Amino acid sequence: MADLVRALAFLAIASTGFSQEKKSPLVGPLEPLWPKGAPLAQGEAAIDRPSLSVYLAAGEKAVGTGIIVCPGGGYAYLSTGNEGHEVATYLNAQGISAFVLLYRVAPKYHHPCPMLDVQRAVRTVRARAAEWKIDPARIGVMGFSAGGHLSATAMTHFDDGKADAEDPIEKASCRPDFGVLVYPYIVLDKPYTHQGAKKNLLGDRLTDADLVEDLSPEKRVTPKTPPCFIVQTSEDTVTPADHSIEFYLAMRKAKVPAELHIYEKGRHGFGLAPKDPILSTWPDRLLAWLALRGLLKKE
Repeated sequence: MADLVRALAFLAIASTGFSQEKKSPLVGPLEPLWPKGAPLAQGEAAIDRPSLSVYLAAGEKAVGTGIIVCPGGGYAYLSTGNEGHEVATYLNAQGISAFVLLYRVAPKYHHPCPMLDVQRAVRTVRARAAEWKIDPARIGVMGFSAGGHLSATAMTHFDDGKADAEDPIEKASCRPDFGVLVYPYIVLDKPYTHQGAKKNLLGDRLTDADLVEDLSPEKRVTPKTPPCFIVQTSEDTVTPADHSIEFYLAMRKAKVPAELHIYEKGRHGFGLAPKDPILSTWPDRLLAWLALRGLLKKE
């Protein structure tokens, strides 16, 4: 039965149009974020239906923390292998429930669709926290590359929910309780900005200065921004360490707890870096940080 569920899940994702690595297909059951259709959807195909691939931690291991994982891909595709499935499996082993977000990307979708998707993902996990045995006050976002930008966007664009909403999910807050950014794309207006990702995100609004300002997470950090763990390498030339440093300094200025690790070696897209004896220690640093914040303690 388990093999059948995995096979059906893989077939469902393979038909979405979201690019992924065949060696590491997502196997978690798919939960559409908007069962009746996503806002601004341009069709009814699977690619028009953002969803979560759910990986719940085993009962005896579960610590009550949930993390929404946002794969990278420059807002053009989703690296659901080393930045999705592998990460979710690792988090499960630590007792953390994971939810890989299949958000809408270019060329069909631009802002605000990815932001709406991640906000809805946070609301969904919080609204269904009891069902999934998660503490509604221990829900984080974890993003890689462009997924890091999306996670940082969720950390800096949030609300408390709409109390009078007919949809019970919309009543839940979309503020993450913490964030994890891995070689994140952050800055939109500097020479080291990734122009391809910027175009994919903004579409034909590249010259909209107000929008660029609004979607530059380092400029929107406030004391209400949740705590954050950041990891990066000096060798990364796709999203240079400047992105992580800028966000860390903004967090420091706002007096929000943050931890930044910059490794010397390691190219962009390393994921968990399982084959690198040095870089592969970063998940241990993350676990130490999560423990420090009480996020690995069973309730």
